[in-house]
This record gives sequence, structure tokens and C-alpha cells, in this order.
Amino acid sequence: MGLTKSEIFSQEQNNIAKIAKVLGHPARIAILEYLSKVNTCICGDLVNEIGLAQPTISQHLKELKNIGILKGNIEGTSICYCLDTEKWSEITITLHKFLNIFSKSEQNCC
Repeated sequence: MGLTKSEIFSQEQNNIAKIAKVLGHPARIAILEYLSKVNTCICGDLVNEIGLAQPTISQHLKELKNIGILKGNIEGTSICYCLDTEKWSEITITLHKFLNIFSKSEQNCC
């Protein structure tokens, strides 16, 4: 497996790539959509809602939590997850700035 050489890219470029990688799986999009509707949930709720196995859901939750999109609290033997709205706002601003790069450039391409 090759190295990404992430050190040659800016912090912002690396950050956008991490966000895109995490958002690049439909199960994670489904998790985020569900959490945005209910505000909080427990992993078992996601298993029933999305239809994937509990270990699979847990792995996706871990990826979302690693970049800070989710917050989690331990309640007995369960972990209750919710969206980190402050982090989500930061991600929205970052992606908006990146996506607007292309809308500002003139399209003189073939």
C-alpha cells in the first residue's frame, strides 16, 4: 500500500479529504440523517433503523466520532450518540468554501 504523503498538502486539504472520506459511505450518511431527525439515539436504534449489523453500525459510529461529527455519552451498557452541532457547522463552512472555489472560476474548458 502506498503512502498518501499527506504532509505535502495543506492542513485544510487534509481536513477536507478526511471529511470526504468519512462522508463517502452511504451507511454513514443514513446514520447522520437519522440522528438529525431524532437528536439522540442508542446504537440499537440504528441497527433497527438502518438494517446493518450492530458491529458494522459501531464501526461507522466510530469513524464519525473520530472526526468529531458525533458526541457520545455512556448510559449503562449503551452509548447514546448525537450530532455535534458546533463541529457540523465548522464542516459545513469548510465544505462550502471548498465547493465555492469552482463556482467562482470561469469555465473556459473544452
